Amino acid sequence: LGLMTACKKDNTPKDGNLKLNITGLENLGPNARYEGWLIVNGQPVSTGVFAVDNNGHLSKSVFKVPEPVLINTSTFVLTVEPYPDNNPAPSDVHLLGGDFTNGNKTTNVAVSHPAALANDFTSAAGKYILATPTSDDQTDEDSGIWFLSLAGGSPAAGLSLPTLPAGWKYEGWAVINGVPVSTGTFLNGNMADASSMFSGVMPSPPFPGEDFLVNAPMGLMFPTSLKGGTAVISIEPVPDNSPAPFLLKPLAAGIPANAAVHMDMMLQQNLGSFPSGTVHKTK
Repeated sequence: LGLMTACKKDNTPKDGNLKLNITGLENLGPNARYEGWLIVNGQPVSTGVFAVDNNGHLSKSVFKVPEPVLINTSTFVLTVEPYPDNNPAPSDVHLLGGDFTNGNKTTNVAVSHPAALANDFTSAAGKYILATPTSDDQTDEDSGIWFLSLAGGSPAAGLSLPTLPAGWKYEGWAVINGVPVSTGTFLNGNMADASSMFSGVMPSPPFPGEDFLVNAPMGLMFPTSLKGGTAVISIEPVPDNSPAPFLLKPLAAGIPANAAVHMDMMLQQNLGSFPSGTVHKTK
């Protein structure tokens, strides 16, 4: 009698690959990692966690993903997650997003995607002045920076910035002798920021900014001159992974070496600081 061999069909889901080709990411340090997500029927499915070195190289760029997830996904989202992370759900810090449309296997990812920051920041604009309103010493006026305008004769809002989604906040910076020093975090350029740790005792304007008069960080001395430094507005994750500026810096400007105090100066768009790239799926 011959023997019949019964072949059972293997119904185990096969894996496909998701390849990330993203530039402009930075090293998040020891307390945070990037994590990719594919949205399937409205639900996020993690594609894996990775780090980025100081040269912008991803520790991993190809991830195995179950084929049904690849087939049924509509959207890719990149988040910033705490490390270690005990929560299996995505954080609120959505950095990049992109849609797989019309059967395409590749999507462009950007901060402007609705699942990320939902804005391309091409409308961002700002002014600043050098002044130290919290000091009664008239000789240190170039030791403070305020993101406001005096064009109308009295202090007025100097920043025009899009409203940020949950998971993000703005932060002002002055780069002093190569060291970025925070002026404080804020959500709205029409109100004071959350810090005055370097300012004096006099009242300050109700706008983002700082006088660098006391409590100088190690390696710096206050008062100082901000001339020849840099003014920056960054977008920071909440919670923040680092005391340094995050990679998103929509506005920045060199402070002229001959800058006059109490005079409006312009910030410039710096949208080249935003990461971008493509995500490709293969079965």
